[in-house]
Amino acid sequence: MYPERVSDASALEREFAQLFNKVERLRPRTSITELSGGLTNRNFLVQTPDEKYVARVSSNSSSLLSIDRGSEFINSTIAGKGKVGAEVLDYLPGEGLLLISYIKGKTYGAEDVAANLSRIATSLRALHALDSFDHEFNMFTTQKNYQKIVQEQGFRLPEGYLDFGSKVDEIKRAMSVLFEGLVPCNNDLLPGNFIDDGQKIWLIDYEYSGNNDACFEIGNVWAEAFLPIDALEELVSAYYGEYRPDKVARAWLWALMAKYGWTLWASIQSSVSDLDFDFWEWGMSKYDLASSEFISGYFRKALVQVTQK
Repeated sequence: MYPERVSDASALEREFAQLFNKVERLRPRTSITELSGGLTNRNFLVQTPDEKYVARVSSNSSSLLSIDRGSEFINSTIAGKGKVGAEVLDYLPGEGLLLISYIKGKTYGAEDVAANLSRIATSLRALHALDSFDHEFNMFTTQKNYQKIVQEQGFRLPEGYLDFGSKVDEIKRAMSVLFEGLVPCNNDLLPGNFIDDGQKIWLIDYEYSGNNDACFEIGNVWAEAFLPIDALEELVSAYYGEYRPDKVARAWLWALMAKYGWTLWASIQSSVSDLDFDFWEWGMSKYDLASSEFISGYFRKALVQVTQK
């Protein structure tokens, strides 16, 4: 889902020399390599004679996408100190630069997620046990904010999108019955945000991080890897230590809400991003899945199951 970019090293030096020179650690750099991935920022591997670093430079679309870079810095710092994410080494708030440690390991694909569900559950529990993050992330609120932006700005809205509003209300009511509180969450654990160093799985990229329902995290991990329902059951069981039908339903419903909400994220990006990437097509793939799930028999089953412990 990420665009691949290959940039000329000398061109990167010309483009980012002034910015990177503001960070003392990066001044003796010997090379800059742009990393693939990143639809709201650009990521670079910066090599110095003694160390490797990852520099994240945010894009100008952050505010429209509900990304708070100050919160990202705070939450990344908490995750780094907790040995769950990369260590934060420097931050230039006015420049959009976040410098983090380089983690040597394998970056996951969907098949790796499927093969390591119990280990991923261990990493999720470690993240969710950290000190509270800076703010709350709620997909119901985020989806509404995105919808307001799309409508006010005249961005593209998928056909029939608003027709599912009543189903969103049903999910919200059902979710409130067995609500168990919030924990610090990454909220955007695509396969590429897992790095396996052979001993443990690190969780990176805290742009959308905030305190959230643990089942949103679980459901989003499952959905972003496009895994079958039995994989969701396995992940939930590994996380909670037992099979929990109510949590499976909760994670599934949150995954549905994530698809519905990220659809409008894509609409906004397709209108404002300068990246060469088809955000609309990406978003429509989310919307097509969400549309089919809203009218599925499993939707009705999940609405009941999520209320019964």
